[in-house]
Amino acid sequence: VQLQASGGGLVQAGDSLRLSCVASGRTFSSYAVGWFRQAPGQERELVATINWSGGRTYYADSVKGRFTISRDNAKNTVYLQMNSLKPEDTAEYYCAARSGSGSTWSPDYSYWGQGTLVTVSS
Repeated sequence: VQLQASGGGLVQAGDSLRLSCVASGRTFSSYAVGWFRQAPGQERELVATINWSGGRTYYADSVKGRFTISRDNAKNTVYLQMNSLKPEDTAEYYCAARSGSGSTWSPDYSYWGQGTLVTVSS
């Protein structure tokens, strides 16, 4: 599975962005997907996960209520809708896929896309 993340940019605090993760290759609909982020000098952290059907999601406490993960298997795409963005959301955002159920542990993910940079100014 090859993953391509996009949608990052420079926004102001309170604005919204939607990230997309487009997959190609194997049957994407059988994979769980996670969005992770990494800020400069910090460790990579989980943002959200979604299972293969979209029926089960998980969010980090820091984004709960502001971010929404969803997927459209017909388009081989997973989205991360980010609302009420804060400066502390500034990071490189990565999507990752794994067969089976979603996981909060990044080493569980076999496939990674390149990052897309989100910068939130105050």
